[in-house]
Amino acid sequence: MDIRESDLPGIGRKFQADVRGGERVVIVVHDDGRRELFQFEEDNHDECAASVSLEDAEARQLAGILGGMAYTPKALESVEMAFDDLVIEWYKVEPGSEAEGKTIGDLAIRQNFGATVVAIIEDERAKSISPGPEASINRGATLVVAGERHQVNKLRDALAADRG
Repeated sequence: MDIRESDLPGIGRKFQADVRGGERVVIVVHDDGRRELFQFEEDNHDECAASVSLEDAEARQLAGILGGMAYTPKALESVEMAFDDLVIEWYKVEPGSEAEGKTIGDLAIRQNFGATVVAIIEDERAKSISPGPEASINRGATLVVAGERHQVNKLRDALAADRG
């Protein structure tokens, strides 16, 4: 499946995919969190056949269903067993977080928590994929973290902003 992305200034981002059956699916992610999903028939990619508008929470819930979090087809059960408790989470670095201004190495994330920082995404869309221990963690950045559920939860709790 070929997915094309494009910015929609003042609106958000558009993702367009032509699926195996010949249909086209377009997803618009609005800056306010809303998502719109459009489906175009195989023989007419210019006229929308169906659409749905979703709030952020609805979109995330449906994404979980599509991604197999609610039900795993029998054919995929063995694959899931290999991943068992592996999760990938996104954490925004809030003001006052223990991580703010430090590096991955300063925090010894892998050694102290067993989790791995897969990517750091800055507000201006700058990305650091598979960052090393020297990678800085800035306020407002989003950390993409992988590990077993208890590892990423422990890391999340440790990096939460001091609310005291």
